[in-house]
Amino acid sequence: MNNRKLLNIELGRVSAEEYRNLPDSGIVVVLDNIRSAHNVGSAFRSSDSFKVDKVVLCGICAVPPSAEIHKSALGAENSVEWEHFDDTADAVRRLKQDGYVLVSVEQTENSVKLDEFVPDPCARYALVFGNEVAGVGQDVVDASDFSLEIPQYGTKHSLNVSVSVGIVLWHIVSRR
Repeated sequence: MNNRKLLNIELGRVSAEEYRNLPDSGIVVVLDNIRSAHNVGSAFRSSDSFKVDKVVLCGICAVPPSAEIHKSALGAENSVEWEHFDDTADAVRRLKQDGYVLVSVEQTENSVKLDEFVPDPCARYALVFGNEVAGVGQDVVDASDFSLEIPQYGTKHSLNVSVSVGIVLWHIVSRR
């Protein structure tokens, strides 16, 4: 059994330009007032890994260029397209008009458990991840087509938003 670590040059990485020319995934990540630039950077990095089409930064989110974003994004802020909206409600309204299924990643009364969610391979999804303390704003939850909840079994029932981004993106991409 060969357990040699692969070298970076063996990973088949594409350039930022090649990334932008890959086919669209039909997935957009929306960050609703994420206060930590490190969390924003981590969301960019996960978005790059799973070929997200765009990261939509809303409200108080830090925006590139930012040394703090770059520290955790490792350059993914240069490959993944992004835009900023002052108000998350405006962003999600436009995404819905553009035909996206709006999904709040949040614990709600009627949320769908992530492990039970089977994504439609033809649908375009806008996944909204909320503030580290307050979560997704209620107005955005109300505008969503549905909510997805990551099942949790410990005492906290809370994950860091950047961890949630990675888990949800892996689930959706691996099942499409």
